Amino acid sequence: MNLRRLSVIAAVAVLAACSSTPDDGDVKGSAEKLYKDAKDEMASGSWDAATKLLERVEGRAGGTLLAQQAQIDLAYAHWKGGDKAQALSTLDRFIRLNPSSPAMDYALYLRGLVNFNDNMGFLSGLSRQKLSERDQKASLDAYQSFRQLTEQFPNSQYAADARLRMDYIVNALAEYEVLVARYYFRRGVYLGAVNRAQYALKTYPQAPALEEALYIMMQSYDKLGLEPLRDDARLVLAANFPDSRFLTRGLDEEDKPWWQLW
Repeated sequence: MNLRRLSVIAAVAVLAACSSTPDDGDVKGSAEKLYKDAKDEMASGSWDAATKLLERVEGRAGGTLLAQQAQIDLAYAHWKGGDKAQALSTLDRFIRLNPSSPAMDYALYLRGLVNFNDNMGFLSGLSRQKLSERDQKASLDAYQSFRQLTEQFPNSQYAADARLRMDYIVNALAEYEVLVARYYFRRGVYLGAVNRAQYALKTYPQAPALEEALYIMMQSYDKLGLEPLRDDARLVLAANFPDSRFLTRGLDEEDKPWWQLW
């Protein structure tokens, strides 16, 4: 994880300590030693030990840039240690208490990553589980964090990656709606299938999953005996996806989803 900007914050905090009174210097020196120990624990992957040390740093260096650094690192350590809820709570507290922090863009980016749950990654071939089959609320929360980042800090070093992840999330949310439409169609709930497919089309007009949404609409209208609507859906499908496999093969359980690259 790139923490270059946050390292600068910590360096500033060290310089600030040089001008402190002797008593303040002792406190800050102790906090800085704890922070160094915490970073060593993080480097070795000892997340539980790191979180305990970072909590002490935050307490001793309260109100300083070093405390902000420790709070961000604490959220990261909670996340890597598997405590997503505590990571999000720490980040929400940081964002609420430090609205003008130079690390605000990173805090928003990290909050997005925690919800995105990127351990499946963009190029993950190890897991067969789709993001669209996961927690949709987490996906929406991740999208909101990334959007806030790109709107407030369009030139942030994290903005480009956030935009890519936003596109990924939109595509996954669209596919979720199509998965539901497919479920309804295969169980003979044709009106429900049409409604979910239409929702996907209206809400996510550029998503790859819309090819299947149009096909499900076409087939559902056919089952309902609504031939004019069926023909209209087929025309739209053919116009937008002239080489659509659905027109020749229909729904195929073995087809790979759009997100799976191999």
